Amino acid sequence: MTLPQTGLSTGSHDLPVTPALAAFMGTRWAATPLPTDLRVPGYDRFPGRRARLSAAFPGERLIVPAGRLKVRCNDLDHRFRPHSAYVWLTGLTGEDQADHVLVLEPAGPEGHEPVLHLRPRSPRDGGEFYRDRRYGEFWVGPRPDLAEAALLTGIRTRHLDDLGALLSGPQPPTRVLTGTDAFVDEAAGRRSATAEDGELAAVLSELRLVKDEWEIGQLQLAVDHTTTGFEDVVRALPAALRHHRGERWIEGVFDLRARAEGNGTAYTTIAASGAHACVLHWIRNDGALDPDSLLLLDAGVETDTLYAADITRTLPLGGTFTPVQRQAYELVLAAQSAGIAALRPGARFRDFHRAAMQVIAEGLADWGVLRVPAEQALAEDNGLYRRYTLCGSGHMLGLDYHDCAKSRADRYLDGVLEEGMVLTVEPGLYLQPDDETLPVELRGLGIRIEDDLVITAEGAHLMSGALPRTVKDVESWMSDLLA
Repeated sequence: MTLPQTGLSTGSHDLPVTPALAAFMGTRWAATPLPTDLRVPGYDRFPGRRARLSAAFPGERLIVPAGRLKVRCNDLDHRFRPHSAYVWLTGLTGEDQADHVLVLEPAGPEGHEPVLHLRPRSPRDGGEFYRDRRYGEFWVGPRPDLAEAALLTGIRTRHLDDLGALLSGPQPPTRVLTGTDAFVDEAAGRRSATAEDGELAAVLSELRLVKDEWEIGQLQLAVDHTTTGFEDVVRALPAALRHHRGERWIEGVFDLRARAEGNGTAYTTIAASGAHACVLHWIRNDGALDPDSLLLLDAGVETDTLYAADITRTLPLGGTFTPVQRQAYELVLAAQSAGIAALRPGARFRDFHRAAMQVIAEGLADWGVLRVPAEQALAEDNGLYRRYTLCGSGHMLGLDYHDCAKSRADRYLDGVLEEGMVLTVEPGLYLQPDDETLPVELRGLGIRIEDDLVITAEGAHLMSGALPRTVKDVESWMSDLLA
């Protein structure tokens, strides 16, 4: 089995290339080397990460692809982002990493030798550099050559075309991060993932559960840029309120900050006004803004190193909360505060959700919305309170905004918090506009408050503390920004 070779994606509308032009294009190009001292950010961290993965699977070949380009429309691809496991092991984050593959080759008692299979810079004696729309340098920008990539990463490099031969013939025991690159899956004989492949995916997630100091710094940078983006949004509210699709205006304002300061948004921005905030993943963002309503803004910046922030604030579009809005908001805030107070090393991951839901259920019962006692609604065989809150109250955060999701339950969902873990706490109320169990004045209110925290020896540090959380502080913050 051989992997597909690079083809000239010229398109039917391209002008033909004459022999004279081809000959001319192949001559008189100056060398364009990268600086010899250029290294991936966090360069010193990556050998240790690969060593930890190596120790988990002695004597086995491990294959971690970056992933492949995906067509958006006709001859235009979606912007490429490498798979987070590939990023975590190599430090390579760019759009030029499409199709590249990291192989950890078993090397006896020494563990594994990492080898990067990649597509190097387009040679100027062929047509790819100016004719290939997908990979050609004139179309999508330059790539490092093999030697430059080795200097960038400290990893031995080979041409991507060699990977097919490596995966042909007798093979050592091999695990593949499947579902990332269909061509690699096929070449490695994976019609479907094996149990061994699933274990590789799980270990790659679990190794990322605890962040090191450098990673926490990158996450704090993502949070800081996100804070600035939220400030941008508040300043833009007067213009957004005038626009017939104000949610889109809000989305664009935040996304501008994310793209200017980092790689872009960590996920599709949720700018949900009024009853749209009751839709948990509202990304249509096509609604107008009503100054009497709330705006639920769930957004995060992804740094150039691909670490993500994930923050939500629910803001009164008119600058102040109405009494009913305030009542609902303060219940969610109390639930979030209870969840945050439950964070500490040694606590169960599920503890902060249970603490938050205790507050939510008691509040709903006090309002008369929940027509059974809170304790009955919270029982495992009941759960009636979930009609109004539905989802979990947080998740791990890192290279993925829902980080470490392939981890086994005993290490994550049913696991114990450790110092250095980074997570969100984000309870919410989603009081649907058509819910006849609710009093009319509560219908259509959607409120979520989400913050990013790192577990410390003393409990948890609020990384997103620069953004206000209380009613008084939110209103004052908005007033100052709009002055």
